[in-house]
Amino acid sequence: MIRSRYLNGSQKAAAVIIALGTESASRIYKYLRNDEIEQITMEIAHMSNLSPEDTEDILSSFYQVCLTQKVITEGGLEYARAVLEKAFGPQTANALIERITKNLQTKAFEFVRKADYKNLLALIQNEHPQTIALILAYARADQAAAVIAELPKDKRIDVVERIAKMDRASPEIIHIVEEKLERKFSSVISVDFTEIGGVKYIAYVMNHMDRSNEKYIFDELSKKDAKLSDEILKNMFVFEDIVTLDNLSIQRFIREVDTKDLVYALKGANKEVADVIFSNMSQRMAETIRTDLEYTHNVRLRDVEEAQQRIVATIRRLEEEGELVITKGGKDEIIA
Repeated sequence: MIRSRYLNGSQKAAAVIIALGTESASRIYKYLRNDEIEQITMEIAHMSNLSPEDTEDILSSFYQVCLTQKVITEGGLEYARAVLEKAFGPQTANALIERITKNLQTKAFEFVRKADYKNLLALIQNEHPQTIALILAYARADQAAAVIAELPKDKRIDVVERIAKMDRASPEIIHIVEEKLERKFSSVISVDFTEIGGVKYIAYVMNHMDRSNEKYIFDELSKKDAKLSDEILKNMFVFEDIVTLDNLSIQRFIREVDTKDLVYALKGANKEVADVIFSNMSQRMAETIRTDLEYTHNVRLRDVEEAQQRIVATIRRLEEEGELVITKGGKDEIIA
């Protein structure tokens, strides 16, 4: 039997659809895109039995999300925070608000998020850094990282700095930038004032950056604005931060990552990280990994860094799906 905590977003959506019944499901399907219908239908077809307890957990989470979206939309962020804190407590309220505000962000530049990063780079690389920063603030993190990595070196730092310091953009500014892209992209959508960019977003982008570009950007940015550089770093999750994860979270991502990536990543890991990872494996798996490490020689630094980056990406994805919790600096208290 599949446990609810191991389900991804699509599988949880499928579980909600099943629980609602065929009549409600058919009405919901009318509001979904074809690809969404196909994905959810596939998950429904492959779904094994869920226990009543797991079904209740999924429906409870779904209800919390719906309630959060409703109070944010109708009453604003602060009103929503007050309502949700009374209903679920401050920690759950903050997690729900952060999750929903990402989903409620403006759909401006939605066409950009569907574009290949090479096409996006060709389109915007000669624009002013502020324009590039605005567009990348709406792009997917992996797109933004890929584009920034291929910008001229001086422009990379400028764009990263501008995204980190970005707070809000008006509909007029967004519309002007969208008009410049309209010849190649479509679906220009009007927007309200919305939070974009910022330190947390650029930290997420930097988590998708290759190590050499990451080092260059932080070396240069620290010369221009050491405080901003430190603030971004504090919001990033890097491979070495695995030691800050709780045991259940470490065990969760270990089940998800490729064994070869673990071997390569551990080749370049410090003792503290290696000890934490090994202590959360089964004895049999630990013995297998140690044997592989012993017989794996002449590994390129680039391969080690790429393996570590893939593991970090997996951890970030699992966090977004609610499968584990990332805490840094001791600021977040987790109640079991």
